[in-house]
Amino acid sequence: MSGEEFIDEADRSLDRTYEEPRSLAEYVDLVFERPALAAHASKYLLSAIEAAGTRTVIEEGDRKERYRFFDDPHNDGEHAILGNTEVLNAFVDDLRSIAAGRGKDEKIVWLDGPTATGKSELKRCLINGLREYSKTDEGRRYTVEWNVAGASGDSAGLTYADEPVADEDDWYESPVQSHPLSVFPQDVREDLVAELNESLDDHIPVRAESELDPFCREAYDYLEEHYRRQGVEELFSAITDPQHLRVKNYVVDVGRGIGVLHSEDEGPPKERLVGSWMRGMLQELDSRGRKNPQAFSYDGVLSQGNGLLTVVEDAAQHADLLQKLLNVPDEKSVKLDKGIGMDIDTQMVIISNPDLEAQLNQHADREGQDPLKALKRRLDKHEFTYLTNLSLETELLRRELTDETEVWDADSWGELEEWIQEPLTVRVRDENDEVNAKELAPHALEAAALYAVVTRLDVSDVPGGHDLVDKALLFDRGYLQEGDERVDADEFEFTDQGTDGDHGIPVTYTRDEIADLFHREQDRHHADLPVEHVVMPRDILNAMAEDLSTAPVFSNAEAADFEERVVPVKNHVFGEQESDVLDAMMRDKRVDEETVEEYIEHVYAWSTDEQIENDRGEYVDPDPLKMKVFEIEHLGRFDDEDYAGNRPGDAVEAFREDKIITALNRHAWQRRDEEFRVEDVSPKEIPVIQTVLGSHSWDDVKRTYEDFDPRQWDEPPSGTETADLKEKTVANMQEMYDYSEASAELTSRHVMSQVSYKWD
Repeated sequence: MSGEEFIDEADRSLDRTYEEPRSLAEYVDLVFERPALAAHASKYLLSAIEAAGTRTVIEEGDRKERYRFFDDPHNDGEHAILGNTEVLNAFVDDLRSIAAGRGKDEKIVWLDGPTATGKSELKRCLINGLREYSKTDEGRRYTVEWNVAGASGDSAGLTYADEPVADEDDWYESPVQSHPLSVFPQDVREDLVAELNESLDDHIPVRAESELDPFCREAYDYLEEHYRRQGVEELFSAITDPQHLRVKNYVVDVGRGIGVLHSEDEGPPKERLVGSWMRGMLQELDSRGRKNPQAFSYDGVLSQGNGLLTVVEDAAQHADLLQKLLNVPDEKSVKLDKGIGMDIDTQMVIISNPDLEAQLNQHADREGQDPLKALKRRLDKHEFTYLTNLSLETELLRRELTDETEVWDADSWGELEEWIQEPLTVRVRDENDEVNAKELAPHALEAAALYAVVTRLDVSDVPGGHDLVDKALLFDRGYLQEGDERVDADEFEFTDQGTDGDHGIPVTYTRDEIADLFHREQDRHHADLPVEHVVMPRDILNAMAEDLSTAPVFSNAEAADFEERVVPVKNHVFGEQESDVLDAMMRDKRVDEETVEEYIEHVYAWSTDEQIENDRGEYVDPDPLKMKVFEIEHLGRFDDEDYAGNRPGDAVEAFREDKIITALNRHAWQRRDEEFRVEDVSPKEIPVIQTVLGSHSWDDVKRTYEDFDPRQWDEPPSGTETADLKEKTVANMQEMYDYSEASAELTSRHVMSQVSYKWD
């Protein structure tokens, strides 16, 4: 677009965001048409979250509905919260109870957890989401503004600015986003809200319990006195006449409906909470010997967050304020001064690391005499934990190393697995200020993320015959594939008292270890190769394990425990690399899907005593020779001795029934629609069929390439079968799995070095 077109688009964006101010009567008519626009703070926050919709995720082996709001969709996922879906859902459930007034009104939501678990992202996600929601038609947020110049003839009659202004600038907006309905007297407001809720198609009623803020009350009282002295009979109409009062929409942001108290903010408690008196303004204003609310700054966290959300970040730095917040949620008011109070409608959220809990429990041994007991009773704790999903940890690690922000929303585990295992290129600036590309080989990020996840899992409830890697994969996929059998998560029992995610290697440690590797000489074992830019999975795992003991973030016991857990991760990653190499070596021997489907069709007809329609439209019996050839040559499961001529023996029949027919029926059942029809079922999509037909072994390699010798792999003699096979394998790894030539070379060398030991 041209510069002029960008300007026009910006104009249209602002036109969509803002409306013309309207009278109080017009606002009332509007909310009777759309009652949700009058929502109180917690109801509005809940509506913003729900408006973004949900998606299904698998975490800790269970399917869960996740609110897309926490994916930061309005900001392209930059501050998405990865994982902790159960914690976020509990937070939303609390909001629902608070909004409906079902017993949690006095609670302060407390989000606790170690560093790098997503708490800071939640704050940014809330700010981004609420800001963008307030720009939509269904999320408009309104407040009031006043003009008393027409009543006084003096434009200096109402101000909280440094200098009085005139004309259109004689309008002064409520500094704390007062709700437009708060202008009405209490009895009228109650009747209005009751009638409004009768038309509300929602189980959570609108509440408008707050009175006008002190600044607006000053304007209201000024106008009331002015018109009462003039003997005006319809006093409220005069006070709220459009020349004095109008309702305007505003875009929610920090300072306008969202108050954020940062860890570095300082000042006396009252100043941090509601603001401070401006001495110079007090002297200028004629306040008849009293403090004038027009001379108050209203820049405290509660003032800025009035009408929507108050966030206390790194709450341990503001522990002195928490007790002063005790009565705010239930009384819904604070004081500017001894004689001036202010109603507050805000949802309070405090965010902290575990050190706050230590402060709150410092008097716990005094039991009934604990001076912090009343505060702890009002805190509703939700604990963020480290991620325990491999895919989420991999996604988070990519975000830490790159500028990627897109949220992974895969349609299948296969798609997600590809993202987990794919390579990554990162541009790094060296000591000479030159930018160089560094490659993380396929499975490198997977290895780092899997190791981090494994250190976070509780070993006490791992089922017999399994290890922590199995548990990590189960938490991510929702099932384990054991040979030809699939075991779903609900067949495992994990204790609710487990410590999964409570401790472990944080993503920041992993990120820093990888960053250090970018600046080290890589692959010391193969200095003859020009591959200094490649970081292999074993490089990362070795570095992470070796540096545990010197990292101050871990205790000696943690370092020793985590170091022991690296072995099963190395074994799993090697298995993945070995599978890649085998698939690349046997690529030419892969069976095509048409042949697979033909085999499945014949086996199914054989099992059900049915006939098959051939190319000429004739119905014939299934071909026993075709099935036998497929099972011997492609599956490698049987030999001629397992058949009597072309008739299958008992072992072959059991295989067909148990491994093919049962798997096909199970997959058809899982893929049925409401009318029990199976749409687009491909045999290659069936997990069990994939395992049976898609895997290769070194025995297959021996049988196919009789002169192959893995011990010659590093430098195979030219003209040998090993040399030809290596050339094809390295090329296939690049085409099939996005390896670079260097990473394919290093990976295949590593695999062959292990295979060589057991080749004979």
